[in-house]
Amino acid sequence: MGTGPSAKKHGARSKIKKYKRKTWLCNRAKDTDQIQDEIEKSQESGKPIQFEYDDELPGGGQFYCVETGKHFTDAKALADHKKSRYYKKRVKELKEEKYTQATAEWAAGMTKEKLPPAHAKK
Repeated sequence: MGTGPSAKKHGARSKIKKYKRKTWLCNRAKDTDQIQDEIEKSQESGKPIQFEYDDELPGGGQFYCVETGKHFTDAKALADHKKSRYYKKRVKELKEEKYTQATAEWAAGMTKEKLPPAHAKK
């Protein structure tokens, strides 16, 4: 199966929708609202987010960046990551107010305010 001409071409799977979706979902980062929820829970409990040693995770799960939700192999990689543009942009996004259902309804024009009738009866 893997010796055909399409397997040898560079970019042979570029037009296959299932393949694109699968590879994109594997590498997708956590959303900002998920990370904000994790930070809120850790502040309420008073304990920082920590992982027990796990061979499956990079660095045994000991070097974790809370803001981006990524694991790193060692302390140097984590320190380099915290100097990166991606990290700084994510920290700025996390400082913004979290979206709520009320914000979404307001943006859609579904406000809860009572307006006076256009043609009031006299």
